Amino acid sequence: MSDKIGLFTGSFDPITKGHVDLIERASKLFDCLYVGIFYNLEKTSFFSIEAKEKMIAAALVHLDNVKIVISHDELAVEVARRLGVTTFVRGLRNSQDLDYEGKLNFFNHELAPELDTIFLISTPAYQHLSSSRIRELIAFEQDVSKYVPKSVVKELKKQHGKITN
Repeated sequence: MSDKIGLFTGSFDPITKGHVDLIERASKLFDCLYVGIFYNLEKTSFFSIEAKEKMIAAALVHLDNVKIVISHDELAVEVARRLGVTTFVRGLRNSQDLDYEGKLNFFNHELAPELDTIFLISTPAYQHLSSSRIRELIAFEQDVSKYVPKSVVKELKKQHGKITN
């Protein structure tokens, strides 16, 4: 029997407690779950790739079957094939996410019909969390510690020194 290998991708700018919740839940479904830090051409990144990787690694250190990968010049289907992924994992917070993810799933399926996609609905406590809202709060020097892992708060303190805890 072959391993069940999942791929959960995002820009994670920054990773939120909602992301961590989805990753923890997905990790129970797979022998190996890759968390892919992907560049989003439509977004300007707040954190460097190196900082994102460090924050994500610290937030997920307790998950033995989770590995981090980085891609900036490949489609997710190409990365998935290279890693032997069997299933994409996507999170849904609301109907807008469903619309976006449905369109993404269409093209992923067109490009790689052998790969399946599962959708996990956000835990209600995290349905309103988004990295863009967190970045907005950071820009206005608000405390984001209840929305992000400790590794993000630590990185913010290192970069800006003003973020309260």
